[in-house]
Amino acid sequence: MTRKLLPEERIHPTIRDKVSDSHRDIVEEVEAAIAKHDVVVVGMKQNPYPRRARKALKAKGVEFHYLEYGSYLNTWRRRTALKMWTGWPTFPMVFVKGVLIGGADNLEQQLESGEVQKLIGGR
Repeated sequence: MTRKLLPEERIHPTIRDKVSDSHRDIVEEVEAAIAKHDVVVVGMKQNPYPRRARKALKAKGVEFHYLEYGSYLNTWRRRTALKMWTGWPTFPMVFVKGVLIGGADNLEQQLESGEVQKLIGGR
């Protein structure tokens, strides 16, 4: 899969730092969490899908780390940095062993098939 990204040479040199540093802290926080935890769910308040993902993991006895960033009414710019970084358009973003597996629907399918448990070592 090749995701379309604007090549660096098509970004004017005077704005490259702004592009690369825009909300870098949130991306680095998520990167640190996925390096430390087998399963990470990134979500937001008021959105039922992150709750659904956490509920599905709990039902299967899978430990996870949860990061929550704002709600529909705030923090959207910071969350946009995560969407741009991953290419995933919605929340939650579920990572297993550092790999983005999708959202709540994808997680539920992979829990039912045993794929998540297989990825984290048969738990």
